[in-house]
Amino acid sequence: MSDYPPPPGAWTTGFCGCCSDCKSSSARAGCLAFFCPCVAFGQVAETLDKGSTSCGMAGAIYCALLHAGVCLLHCLYSCSYRRKLRAAYGLPAEPCADGCVHCFCEPCALSQMYRELKNRGADPADVKDITAINDMAILKLTSWDLKSGRKDTICDIRVLKC
Repeated sequence: MSDYPPPPGAWTTGFCGCCSDCKSSSARAGCLAFFCPCVAFGQVAETLDKGSTSCGMAGAIYCALLHAGVCLLHCLYSCSYRRKLRAAYGLPAEPCADGCVHCFCEPCALSQMYRELKNRGADPADVKDITAINDMAILKLTSWDLKSGRKDTICDIRVLKC
């Protein structure tokens, strides 16, 4: 990239640019977004929140919303971070509104966000803080058992901090 840092107001890569160069980091971001969207989103969220939200927790929430059985909840969650990214760098809502972008092709949207942060010097994959192997984000999914009147844990999602 010849202009560093990129000027505000313009995306540095296109919406469908995730596989334009198969040997570049753009392709790796595309693969991550397509095959491990919870990790890609977690890294983007942690970067945009400047570490106040951990990668593991954001990824676990995204994963829970993705598999909650209610269509598009994960898209609404990731859409809010696209708005944060656009506000931070003065980017236009392209190719259409944020909600439409995430509903139309969530992996392309995540990949574009990941690449944009990387191209602007805030690499989401850059690990700055690894505290301990026991540092985990734990998300408990619970339900009410109507017969017994008590809360039962369906599953625990344990994610190591990114």
